[in-house]
Amino acid sequence: MGKKLNTGRNPSTKEFLEAERVLSLHPLQRKTHPSAIPADVAKLDHINTYGSLPEYYVDQPFTCRQCGKHEIWKAKDQKWYYEEAKGHIDAIAIECHACRSRKKDRHNSI
Repeated sequence: MGKKLNTGRNPSTKEFLEAERVLSLHPLQRKTHPSAIPADVAKLDHINTYGSLPEYYVDQPFTCRQCGKHEIWKAKDQKWYYEEAKGHIDAIAIECHACRSRKKDRHNSI
């Protein structure tokens, strides 16, 4: 049987608490944490900001604003969103996958 793909959609309580713990670490500790993924600043050239650009990504735990479900915005998904999809650097995950899918379905059925 294959390895379960960890998407962050249905995290265990342990996974969610660990993501919160890593997020609460000092930035220097987060940067060197094994789960941190380095950012490719060359791919962030679309961002026009006076603020600093990310040096790394770590899993971001969040609670859906629609249904209250706990999910994790995985570091690899953040890297894709900011660097490949050219998403806005201040964007954060606020809705779970199920609520986003329902919203897309409603929008596409109009």
